[in-house]
Amino acid sequence: MSLAHIDTARSAHVARQDVAPAAPRIRAVPDGTQARGFVLYVGIDEAKAAAAGTSLHRIVEALKALTAGLAPTAETYAAVAIAPEGAGGRDVDVVRLALQDPAALAQHRAPADDPDRAPGGVVVDISRKRVILDNETASLTYKEFELLQYLVLREGRTIERAELISSLWSAADEEDAPNERTIDVHVRRLRAKLGRYEDIVRTVRGAGYRFDRHADVSIRQASTPSPDIF
Repeated sequence: MSLAHIDTARSAHVARQDVAPAAPRIRAVPDGTQARGFVLYVGIDEAKAAAAGTSLHRIVEALKALTAGLAPTAETYAAVAIAPEGAGGRDVDVVRLALQDPAALAQHRAPADDPDRAPGGVVVDISRKRVILDNETASLTYKEFELLQYLVLREGRTIERAELISSLWSAADEEDAPNERTIDVHVRRLRAKLGRYEDIVRTVRGAGYRFDRHADVSIRQASTPSPDIF
């Protein structure tokens, strides 16, 4: 083979090396759209993480570091999935449901699971911003629902009035500067509308208010119920 042929073959080989292979297409992305990121559901609780010699925080930090190493310009956001203690099922399935994964919801949902068909009790439907009492929608105002939702998402923790004011009222609100009495008035009106279920909002004397889960209370989570704690 002549030197010219060898140089030509070598140049063609180098050119083929310089051309990056086409990235495989993500099957879930339909034509006309583009992938902007992904979600990785990790099912593990603090006890299991501790038994493995780690923690949820360390796992998250390791995944963030890996992502930064592979793609320095990638943006990350980590959220913890919260579920009632003793919730059954596989951890990853509980996480997917808590974070409102569409595929998991489609598999989990059944006609009897429709809050409109609940046999009775209280349904706090965060996803639709409503409360259903014994199959009837309660006529809560926006602020009353926000107050109940704030307590529900912090189940079992006593919330001081000052925290409720700073979290639920802003300078843009039409009401005058709220005070502790403002909170008490809204709680009283909320309880009146909850009727025989008024005790789900508990008064902790000298401290504030707390939501306690009852057997006849069901919570329908919103698409983003989990706080970013990492």
